[in-house]
Amino acid sequence: MTDVSPAADVTYPADGFALFPDRSVVALRVNGDLKDLSTIVTADDAVEPVLIDSADGLSILRHSTAHVMAQAVQRIKPQSNLGIGPPITDGFYFDFGNVDPFTPEDLKAIKKEMERIVRENQRFVRRVVDETEARELMADEPFKLELISLAGGPGSGANAAEGASAEIGAGELTVYENVNRDGEVVWRDLCRGPHVPGTRYVANGWDLTRVAGAYWRGSEKNPQLQRIYGTAWPTKDELRAYQQRLEEAAKRDHRKLGKELDLFSFPDEIGPGLSVFHPKGGIIRYEIERYMRERLLASGYEVVNTPHITKGDLFMTSGHLQWYADGMYPPMVLDEVVDADGHVSREGQEYYLKPMNCPFHNLIFRSRGRSYRELPLRLSEFGSVYRYEKSGTLSGLTRVRGMTQDDTHIYVTADQVKGELTHSLDFVLQTLRDYGLNDFYLELSTKEDGNPKFIGADELWTEATETLREVAEASGLELVPDPGGAAFYGPKISVQARDAIGRTWQMSTIQLDFNQPERFELEYTGPDGEKHRPVMIHRALFGSVERFFAILLEHYAGAFPVWLAPVQVVGIPVADDFAPYLDEIVARLRASGVRAEVDHSDDRMPKKIRTHTTQKVPLQLIAGEQDRSAGTVSFRFRDGSQTNGIPVDEAIDKIVAAIAGKLLVNTAEDLA
Repeated sequence: MTDVSPAADVTYPADGFALFPDRSVVALRVNGDLKDLSTIVTADDAVEPVLIDSADGLSILRHSTAHVMAQAVQRIKPQSNLGIGPPITDGFYFDFGNVDPFTPEDLKAIKKEMERIVRENQRFVRRVVDETEARELMADEPFKLELISLAGGPGSGANAAEGASAEIGAGELTVYENVNRDGEVVWRDLCRGPHVPGTRYVANGWDLTRVAGAYWRGSEKNPQLQRIYGTAWPTKDELRAYQQRLEEAAKRDHRKLGKELDLFSFPDEIGPGLSVFHPKGGIIRYEIERYMRERLLASGYEVVNTPHITKGDLFMTSGHLQWYADGMYPPMVLDEVVDADGHVSREGQEYYLKPMNCPFHNLIFRSRGRSYRELPLRLSEFGSVYRYEKSGTLSGLTRVRGMTQDDTHIYVTADQVKGELTHSLDFVLQTLRDYGLNDFYLELSTKEDGNPKFIGADELWTEATETLREVAEASGLELVPDPGGAAFYGPKISVQARDAIGRTWQMSTIQLDFNQPERFELEYTGPDGEKHRPVMIHRALFGSVERFFAILLEHYAGAFPVWLAPVQVVGIPVADDFAPYLDEIVARLRASGVRAEVDHSDDRMPKKIRTHTTQKVPLQLIAGEQDRSAGTVSFRFRDGSQTNGIPVDEAIDKIVAAIAGKLLVNTAEDLA
């Protein structure tokens, strides 16, 4: 990395061009903290440049572009109030109050105004202010005033509002002012920073992508704001590449493919976020679950089953009612009582649909005495859970209200923790590879100091976090920090997987929990004859079956490996006379466990081929007189390639082997 440490105290030029005329550097890391290029540094400081194409550099560029957009909005709609405008994955957004929903014409006008602001080459100037001055400067911005009130309190930083850590953080309040060539302040915002030196850094690759509604601070009780999303990249070429990825992602959208391939739906009669799987989707889901169950049993997991509802006391003990109630369905008042006269009344006991399986598994552990000889005890369940997600957050199968989790809870001694975490991570990575995902990195989610959401002693959190860190680093995968992202009861490792077009999905989670065993008073008898508290590991490989289904559907663009394809083989006769010949072959395939059928429709052969290619059937068997006479078939593949004259026995062996090998067969070469 380029050494930019000064020989003496120095202020880097505000426009950054004296040192970095190619705009490759947008900020500095000074003693580990991100700072503007105009920061005064000393000879004793450790200083590194923040490159524009680094993760931090992209976030700074996108946050700065969000400010340019917000200034443009307020030029066009002066009455609008500023919400928050953080960088997000691949882009940014900004929320606005006191404004009507944005139209496509509005976006065109905002983009033109942004281009003018970029050409004006305004400088981003940081000012440290106290609360009184901040209130004076933001007097016309009610949402900013609310954030100022939160600054420094228990709701400050990332907890003040969704994305609000970009506006305020621990410590001092800062305002960024846009200054024109004449030295006049033309716009300002309450902001934590840092920012690029000036608006001309935003000149290259950006676009506004869509609009949406959003509630202030993420609560339906607060005013609804109007949100504009955008994206920003260092170059126009990178912007175009991103837009091409979006086009490819649109083709792979699981909601679109689910309808086209007749896999699942969300009937209005059932309710938002509650899916039904059709026969073709159902068999894919069955295969996903079947293989996972085989892996679990082979790896020493034990299968349990628990009900869908429970008395509220269980979730009071676990802590979910204290910390997760907003994500749970409202209680049902149940338990009938019959008096001496036969009258039925309700006792008033509250029951809840379960949002989590872990409290039930704790009760199974506690149901009898446990010995250290039983540990590790791995309890596994495909358990249906229900979460009252806000309607605006629902998104196909990736964000639902009813889901099935492949949930495992592992109870271990303190000495077994590290080994079992390693075992769990190895299990997760190998199983994901079997489903066709191979590109991973890890994320370590930790607690946020001072946040009352996180329960338990600090020393236990420290021990759990460091143990997870050691296991993650030993895997050899990249480890990315996620401060504040832990569950309320303990830190976690998340496996992040990149799909076929480079998008990242959070997949499996492994969470270490010292708290629930304490809350449920779980015990086992040790070799010393004394009672000891087990450590609990939460492990979900899929997250939910529904979400994993959606990820695989998009990863493969609907063209699943043969073992997962709903129809693995379809027979297409050249003419009706050859259908009985294919019926015999398909009967043999079915006897071998292959999902195969013959197309007996009245369509002509070319139309049948197009139909089943569109439906992404991996293998089509075509037969005419030459094949029937020779006892052969012809293979046709998804890409249109074809292999002719394959003896029937050999064809069946190839198909069965492709399924057993979990092969992705799209071309003739894939089955060679």
